[in-house]
Amino acid sequence: MSVSTQQLAEELQIFGLDGDDAQMEKLVQLCVQYGQNEEGMVSELIAFCTRTGKSSLTSEILHSFEHEVLSKKLSKAWHSTSKDCGHAGARDIVSIQELIEVEEEEETLLNSYTTPSKGPQKRAISTPETPLTKRSVAARSPHQLLSPSSFSPRATPSQKYNSRNNRGEVVTTFGFAEGVSWSGKGGSGHISLKVIGDPEPLTGSYKSMFQKLPDIREVLTCKIEELGSELKEHYKIESFTPLLVPAQEPVILLGQIGCDSNGKLNSKSVILEGDREHSSGAQIPVDLSELKEYSLFPGQVVIMEGLNTTGRKLIATKVYEGVPLPFHQSTEEEEDFEQTMILVACGPYTTSDSITYDPLLDLITIINHDRPDVCILFGPFLDAKHEQVENCRLTSPFEDVFKQCLRTIIEGTRSSGSHLVFVPSLRDVHHEPVYPQPPFSYSELSREDKKRVQFVSEPCSLSVNGVIFGLTSTDLLFHMGVEEINSSSGTSDRFSRILRHILTQRSYYPLYPPHEDMAIDYENFYAYAQLLVTPDVFIVPSELRYFVKDIFGCVCMNPGRLTKGQVGGTFGRLYLKRQPRAVGGQERRSLSVAAQVVRI
Repeated sequence: MSVSTQQLAEELQIFGLDGDDAQMEKLVQLCVQYGQNEEGMVSELIAFCTRTGKSSLTSEILHSFEHEVLSKKLSKAWHSTSKDCGHAGARDIVSIQELIEVEEEEETLLNSYTTPSKGPQKRAISTPETPLTKRSVAARSPHQLLSPSSFSPRATPSQKYNSRNNRGEVVTTFGFAEGVSWSGKGGSGHISLKVIGDPEPLTGSYKSMFQKLPDIREVLTCKIEELGSELKEHYKIESFTPLLVPAQEPVILLGQIGCDSNGKLNSKSVILEGDREHSSGAQIPVDLSELKEYSLFPGQVVIMEGLNTTGRKLIATKVYEGVPLPFHQSTEEEEDFEQTMILVACGPYTTSDSITYDPLLDLITIINHDRPDVCILFGPFLDAKHEQVENCRLTSPFEDVFKQCLRTIIEGTRSSGSHLVFVPSLRDVHHEPVYPQPPFSYSELSREDKKRVQFVSEPCSLSVNGVIFGLTSTDLLFHMGVEEINSSSGTSDRFSRILRHILTQRSYYPLYPPHEDMAIDYENFYAYAQLLVTPDVFIVPSELRYFVKDIFGCVCMNPGRLTKGQVGGTFGRLYLKRQPRAVGGQERRSLSVAAQVVRI
C-alpha cells in the first residue's frame, strides 16, 4: 500500500490539525500496519480526538490512538473471523488481514453514503475514490509483517533488550577466525544440503504413551550389545564374564550404568546392568573407591574390569574408555568447494517479558547484511515456556503465530539468497512434543523458496557440501550435566566430558532414564537418534554458557540462545574451508573450521 504524507497532511488540515515530521511518519506507519488509507486513518483519528476532548496532535495521542482504537479493532476482527472458521482449519495472518480489510472496505463504503450526525462534513457525499487494496500485506517489510499487535494487542517491546549496548560483540573465537571477513555468497555459491542416515522422513504418527516396556528394553539391550561388540573388538577382549558369577581373578564385565534408587546418581548408588547375552539383564552394585578417575552417567554403556569375588558386588579397578565412530568419507564431488559461511541460532526469538520478535528481526537484518551461505535455525520459535503462552494471553492460535514467524524469516531473507534449515524443538508449543521429533510442515512455500528452505527432524545429521553437521535442539548438556558424576585428579572440563560421552556413546541422547521434560518414542529413537558417523561439526545449543571446542577432531559448538530472559543472547557463525588438493594427490582434502559466538 502506498501512503502519501502530503495527503495525510491535507486531510488533517481540513480539521484544523497540524503534525510535525515524526508524527506524520508515525501516521504513515499506522496506515501501512493496519491497512488504512489516508482518509480512513484521519477519520478514525478525528473521532478519537473528539471523543477524548483533544484539540491538538501529539505523539502521546497517537500512541493512545493506536492501542485504544486500532489494536482493539484488529483484535475484535480476529475474534469474529476465528469464530467463523470453526473447525474448518486455522487461517494464516495474511488471510485474517484480508478478511479484516474486506470488512473495513464494506464499512467505508456504507459510511460514504451516509451523512454524519455530528462534526464537520469533510466533503460532499460521493462514492469512495480510493478503495483498499486487499493484497497490501504481501508487500510489507519483515517488521510490518511480524507486527505483534496482530496476535497480542498488549505486546510491548522489551526495554532491557532495546537498551543493550553490547550488540555485535564477539564473545569467543575458534580456529583461524581472526582473518575471516564473515560474509558469505548467499545463494550464488554451490550448496548441497542432504540429510544422511534416515530411511524415510520422520512424519509418522506417534504413540509414546502406549509403548510396551519389553519394546523399550529391546532398544536398550540392542544398544548395549552393539557398543559392547565394538569395544570388545577395539580392545581385543576375548570374552565377557557374567555379572553374578563369583570369580577370584579380575573379571571384565559389560553393562549399562544405572542408579539403585529413584534419586540422583552418586558414587554410592552406582549399579551395572548386564547385557542379555552374558548376564541375562542382571544387576550388580559397583564400588568405585579403587578408581582414580571416572566419569559416569545413567544409561552409559561401559566395560568395567575389577574384582567380583562374591558375585554380589563389583570392586571396579578400570573403566574402558569409549571409542568414537569414524568420520564421513566425502566424495570428490562433495569436496568441490573452497569456503562456506554458516550462521546458527537457537530460540527463543522473543524476550521473556515481551511477545515482540525484535531479536528475530535483528537476526534477519544480520542475515541480509552478511549473506551466509546456510542459516541453521533451531526452535523454539514460539516457546511453550513463555509467560504469555503459558497463561494463554495470545489472541491468535499458536499455529498462526508460528506460520507468521516462519513467513517473516523466509520472506525477510529472500534478498540474501541464504539457504535456510529449520530444526524443531520440544519447546515449540504448536508442534509434536515427542523425541525424536518430526520436521515442521509448511505448505505455503513458493517454487523458488522450496529450493532454499529445508525442514529437518530433531535430531538430524546434515551434510553441507560433504561436511557432516550433527544438529540437536535438545538441551543435552544440561540434561547430562545434572546427572553425571566424576572423579578427576587434574583439572576437568565438564562440557568436554559430556561431549566425549555423546560421541563415544554414538547417540544424540544417551541418557537413560531421560530428563523429566523428555517424552521419547523408543521405536523411532533407535532409527532416528543415533550417530552414524562422527560429525565434522556438532551444534548443541544449551542454556549453559556458550563455547566452541575440538573433541576427537569434531568441532562442537554451543551458540547459546538468541535471548536470555529479558536480555539479548548470542548466535554462532562458522567458516568452513577446504585446503587445496595437492597436484596429482588422491587423499581427502583437509577441512579447516573457524567459528565465533556473537552477541545479538
